[in-house]
Amino acid sequence: MNEFISFEEFKKMDIRIGKVVHAEKVPGTARLIRLEVDLGQEKRQLIAGIGEEYQPQDLLNLEIVVLANLKPKKIRGLISEGMLLAAVLEGNKPVLIVPDKEVPPGTPVS
Repeated sequence: MNEFISFEEFKKMDIRIGKVVHAEKVPGTARLIRLEVDLGQEKRQLIAGIGEEYQPQDLLNLEIVVLANLKPKKIRGLISEGMLLAAVLEGNKPVLIVPDKEVPPGTPVS
């Protein structure tokens, strides 16, 4: 059973639209892609386990949903400064969540 959070806890999450400006495979891995994402006032590096479903060149200029205030984490020696949000299908296959219209980088999601 899922544990509920309060609306106050939800409001603590900084979820924004980011635009992928650079993407490359992390050497020595099949799943990891290093993304540079424009969040409006800043750019962040994200390390995402989406490489079996997405190619780096297909991610360029894509608008994605990012959890921006997640504590940074070192993955394979690289710092991930947030998390992209995706639906996860059976077999652990990610499907990126993207806006259906163009949205400026940094736009809040609520």
